Amino acid sequence: MSPIFRRSSGRTSGRTEKKKPRERLVTLIGKPGCHLCDDAQSVIEKVCGELGTPWEKKDITRDEELHRAYWEQIPVVLVDGEQHTFWRVDEARLRRELDG
Repeated sequence: MSPIFRRSSGRTSGRTEKKKPRERLVTLIGKPGCHLCDDAQSVIEKVCGELGTPWEKKDITRDEELHRAYWEQIPVVLVDGEQHTFWRVDEARLRRELDG
């Protein structure tokens, strides 16, 4: 099973290289029947669609490790494997993170 968090390796000469939105990955962690997860997905679809950012959806009811880690926080949004937010997704904040 892949790790929940991944470390970025985009460092050169002591500073981080800025990734383009198309080089990022947004992950939505949620479960079926969760209205906040549906709301989060709508925001992610809009922002990622406009910026060309790939995104994926993971279901905590099908992954024990994700369930243990995030059950009380869903929906959770990761950007490049690092937690960006939980419960409510702010469209402007997600856009800044991806396009910043």
